[in-house]
Amino acid sequence: MSGASTHEQIVEAADRLFYEQGFEATSFADIASAINLSRGNFYYHFKTKDEILDAVIAVRLANTRRMLDAWEAEGRAPADRIRCFIHMLIANRAKIILHGCPVGTLCHELAKLDHGAQRKAGKLFVLFRDWLTRQFAALGSKGDADVLAMHLLARSQGVAALATAFRDEIFIRREVDDMCAWLDAQRPAGKRRSAAASPDRT
Repeated sequence: MSGASTHEQIVEAADRLFYEQGFEATSFADIASAINLSRGNFYYHFKTKDEILDAVIAVRLANTRRMLDAWEAEGRAPADRIRCFIHMLIANRAKIILHGCPVGTLCHELAKLDHGAQRKAGKLFVLFRDWLTRQFAALGSKGDADVLAMHLLARSQGVAALATAFRDEIFIRREVDDMCAWLDAQRPAGKRRSAAASPDRT
């Protein structure tokens, strides 16, 4: 196993465990055990858990940027791109029901711990906020694009939190449909697409 691949496996395992168990509850031993790595080899790559956290946040930021760039590259209209964001709740519903939103849960935990990486983790929300603001501006809502972006972010976080609390997939689907209807209402009259033209949901 090369050094680079070991490093990546540690970060991948830590990312999953921080999400499923929480940052504070996850130990070096948990991460090492997840990839069958000796503690000596583990410490060769990371000396502290905070170093791993920084790497996890960096990977999440890079993955999120790639996802948003891919939605842009597909050439969809702004409303369709925003729908892609909304439909993440459907695509990730099983994990959300069990563990909540990976961004929200990490930011919340780091805030409670008054951890120094809180601002770094918050950049994930900034990334979504800025991207959504651009989409709403392109949709024709330049004056209140940021307000709409923050509203949608807050709504999606609330849905994730309640879905976790109640273990309710039907609630997620109902709220996603309602958010899509709300989005459609933000479009100029005559440009609103019908519900039948909405993206398919699995």
